Amino acid sequence: MNINFEYDHVKASERLEELTTKKLDKLESHYDFIVAADVYFKTENTTEVDTGMICGIRLNIKGSTLFAESSNGSFEASIHEVTDELNRQLRKKKDMMKSY
Repeated sequence: MNINFEYDHVKASERLEELTTKKLDKLESHYDFIVAADVYFKTENTTEVDTGMICGIRLNIKGSTLFAESSNGSFEASIHEVTDELNRQLRKKKDMMKSY
């Protein structure tokens, strides 16, 4: 799987890339139809304490594209939430692909 990282007003972090790659590799081991992933890290100006660190992931799969985004107090929490959401979407997609 090809993974592209983009940073918007965020300093590039090897630690974030390793964590995200580990999570996406785990998804790929369960769902072999993932082709590529685009990962976005950005910050937003907000007065709320537990938001502002945004992670968005677009997965290119055979036949379509899935997207999830999360805003939390840390990028790590956002990554966990986004990969959980993508796992749900992939499970649903896989169930729809099964032939009966």
